[in-house]
Amino acid sequence: MTKIAGVQMDVTIGEVNQNIENLLHRFRTTTNAGAELTIFPECAVTGYCFDDLEEAKQFAESVPGPATDRLTKACQELNAYMVVGLLELDGNDIYNAAVVIGPGGVISNYRKAHLPYLGVDMFTSFGNRPFAAHQAGDIKVGTLICYDASFPEATRCLAMDGADLIALPTNWPPGAETTADYTINSRAVENAVYFAAINRVGTERGFSFIGRSSICDPNGNTLAKAETRGEEILYADIDVELARAKKIVRVSGKHAIDRLADRRPELYGPLVEPNTLPKPGRDEPI
Repeated sequence: MTKIAGVQMDVTIGEVNQNIENLLHRFRTTTNAGAELTIFPECAVTGYCFDDLEEAKQFAESVPGPATDRLTKACQELNAYMVVGLLELDGNDIYNAAVVIGPGGVISNYRKAHLPYLGVDMFTSFGNRPFAAHQAGDIKVGTLICYDASFPEATRCLAMDGADLIALPTNWPPGAETTADYTINSRAVENAVYFAAINRVGTERGFSFIGRSSICDPNGNTLAKAETRGEEILYADIDVELARAKKIVRVSGKHAIDRLADRRPELYGPLVEPNTLPKPGRDEPI
């Protein structure tokens, strides 16, 4: 078993040093409690509700960069791993990103693929990297961010790449309650993976965040859940063998399922046809 933690916390927009200090304090708490991997919210380093691209760029950094260097030192000191959301600067583009960091430095850097017309995502570039899982200690971790969980194809790609755990740093606002309460469990059981959705709390420039972080097991059961909008730390034990045993035999010789082996990709052609629908706020007025 591997113990993981999810830190549901508030974030102060534009206060990078303060945010890093706050999350490092909580990282020490989770690792002292035995967690080998700790997941923090989306944009936990920077905040989310920026008013325009130029403002957001002031707080975006390269990866690796100063913020990830500080986080790496903490991982080295505590011999543990973390998943943290931040804004990544790459040339003239900024991305809503989530990094997996361990004692050896940045393990992976995922860029949010599906962008709602909300907060900094109104201005960030669309993620351009494939969905891929990476080893973080004993766990193979696949990373998504917030709105990505609403697209089942993303989780399925990570499951097919061998993810034991999907880490979802998120900034769910009001309106996302059903995603928090139902979608996360569904994504877990659909793919026989652990799924940890870690949201932020607090209010930022008129937007409040709903909390309701959760960790689910490969059968879709909720292992831990934050029921309030307050700061809270969730813990759960991960059995990677359970996530890797995709064939589920319920009645020997009479009832078995494997949600990866039982796929029918030859029938899924429309899913990979180019998307020509206009994107609200980017391609059409709202």
